[in-house]
Amino acid sequence: MKNPWTKKNPWMSMWLSGANAIAGSARGRATAEGKRQAATVMKKNIQQMTEFWSGAWLASPPKKKKRRR
Repeated sequence: MKNPWTKKNPWMSMWLSGANAIAGSARGRATAEGKRQAATVMKKNIQQMTEFWSGAWLASPPKKKKRRR
């Protein structure tokens, strides 16, 4: 006699296929958003570093204040 628990269930198979498709889509969107955020952070950090290092060479010295008598 065949065991009914080892038999394939077409409804379960369809449900799992649909769930896997939705999970894959969500995973792809989350990964894309993570990459966008990482790129934004890197861009801001590079810009900040560039401004810091180039600012030391390009900035004019601070102006001296006149003394009042």
